[in-house]
Amino acid sequence: MAGGVGPGGVRVGGPELRRWLAWTAAVAVGGAVVQALPVVTASGALRRRCWPRLAGVGAASRIALTFDDGPSRASTAQFLRALEHADVRATFFLLGILLDRDPGLGREMAAAGHELAVHGWEHRNLLCRSPAATYADIARARDAVAAVTGVSPLWYRPPYGVLTMSALLACRRLGLAPRLWTAWGRDWDTTRSPTMIWETIAKDLDGGGTVLLHDSDHASSPGAWRGALAVLPRLVSWAQERELTIGTLGAHEDMGRRRRPGCGAGPVLG
Repeated sequence: MAGGVGPGGVRVGGPELRRWLAWTAAVAVGGAVVQALPVVTASGALRRRCWPRLAGVGAASRIALTFDDGPSRASTAQFLRALEHADVRATFFLLGILLDRDPGLGREMAAAGHELAVHGWEHRNLLCRSPAATYADIARARDAVAAVTGVSPLWYRPPYGVLTMSALLACRRLGLAPRLWTAWGRDWDTTRSPTMIWETIAKDLDGGGTVLLHDSDHASSPGAWRGALAVLPRLVSWAQERELTIGTLGAHEDMGRRRRPGCGAGPVLG
């Protein structure tokens, strides 16, 4: 028979090797599929219909206002002033690498009554990261937020809204609940005017929804945050006209409940 015997007793070039290679390939493909399965939640319409809790659907009398990609002294501080003027509190999903540069800004945000949550240490697509790297990224960011606020954060939102199985398992271990959004402004592009941003938000926004905007241009076009800032007064007026309360994700989801949410409370994607 052609071929010799390799490590582990596998006959090189024989049927044993071919079976072993086929099995290895099947395992690799299966693992990749399992890892990527939660990516289906990136579809906003599907997420709202099948996983409303993950989408951030909460009390119908409220709107949760959330921001991603900060904190940045140049931009986030302006959002804080606008929110103070409107008497609104929001949830900020922070990048650990930016919080580490300016922990004082994080403390100012918490002192103003805003909720600080985890967006990861770096803004990188999780599909390109190993399970170990994913866990390390989320854990490091969680610890940075906890160090600034003195309490463990509740929420996690992945960069680009792309969840993986590794991220969900990390959330379960770290006591974080993954939350995405029901409406967003696609406000990372400077070619989009405040009117365009608002129209994109409004088509999916209703009582019980969660809005995503960006308070930093760390992962977007330089200065893109100005469009989101300009939209805030319109969002506040829209909510007031409908007698809806704008607030943090925590208040939105846990109104009338006094237990801490987490990945262990119900289905991971529930």
